[in-house]
Amino acid sequence: MLTFLLTGLVRLLAFRVGAVAHPRTRDVHAKPMPRMGGVAIYGGVLGGMLLAHQLPVLRRAFDFSLDPLAVLVGGGIIVLVGALDDRFELDSLTKFAGQVTAAGILVLFGLQWTMFWVPWGGQDTGSTLVLDQNQGALLTVLLAVTMVNAMNFVDGLDGLAAGIGLIAATATCAFSLGLLEKSGGDVVAYPPALIAATLAGACLGFLPHNFHPSRLFMGDSGSMLIGLMLTAASTSASGKLNPDPGTTGARDVLALLSPLLVVAAVLFVPVLDLLMAVVRRTRRGESPFAADKMHLHHRLLEIGHSHRRAVLLIYLWAGVLAFGAVALTLFEPVVVGWGVGLGLLLALFVSAIPRIRDTRVRNSRN
Repeated sequence: MLTFLLTGLVRLLAFRVGAVAHPRTRDVHAKPMPRMGGVAIYGGVLGGMLLAHQLPVLRRAFDFSLDPLAVLVGGGIIVLVGALDDRFELDSLTKFAGQVTAAGILVLFGLQWTMFWVPWGGQDTGSTLVLDQNQGALLTVLLAVTMVNAMNFVDGLDGLAAGIGLIAATATCAFSLGLLEKSGGDVVAYPPALIAATLAGACLGFLPHNFHPSRLFMGDSGSMLIGLMLTAASTSASGKLNPDPGTTGARDVLALLSPLLVVAAVLFVPVLDLLMAVVRRTRRGESPFAADKMHLHHRLLEIGHSHRRAVLLIYLWAGVLAFGAVALTLFEPVVVGWGVGLGLLLALFVSAIPRIRDTRVRNSRN
């Protein structure tokens, strides 16, 4: 609610300070649009955290962990960098420095990977790989920078980044609530659930203003904040999980893997787009950060999908993967496998409808 109310004020502020996106050849909007919506998203996150701090149960997320505070400080830095970019078009090196600084803040507050399960080293169930402080910090910063840039790359259609952020945060929150139930209310599971819930709420409040036709772009201030908070929530939920090396059975092994599966599922769509862009630009002899109009959402538009349908299709892909990974921790793997498989087939079929329709038209003419 706070994000929804703040967005109108931020829109006026963006016009006042000149944070306006003018149409370029790679853009899909046809008129100048205000941006810097990440300020409203951060305001919603901040308000949600402050409210949670005053509630007796949710206050446990602050009493036994610095993870929420790390998100607020690191998020504030990355929103500031993003807002400056929304106004002044910062160079890629400056933005990268800001991303690393924000990720470093997470590490300084203790929000980093410490251990994870690997499928080797044990007789049947693998083993737990314990990271030292430097290894955990490096892994956390690498994951944060990757996620931040992936969300930045995927932010090309109205409502796309906010919707993916909502889906990913909701899935991560569901996973964290599952951990909370299985652990009998262990306070370790409170911070990731709170981080994910506040991010999901902020994205939900921003979507009415940002879904096509958009009245305000989130800009780099919003996409980078979403990427950082998803990294923080996933790391807080998974990076500190201490799996029992004596666990046996196929379902238990999947449960041990599930934190990494959730992270991978949340990252899949934006990171796939990021990797394809890097390969495509490198082969052309361009910088990996050079802009073009060949992202996944652009391709969906090219084959005949409308703006809204392209966004909803990417929502479908992201939702099937993210909630499928979470479902592995809650239901039988065989049932989940069938459900995810059917969901992916549905997404593939709907994505290909324009091509199928065009093929039928050409055949009927011939």
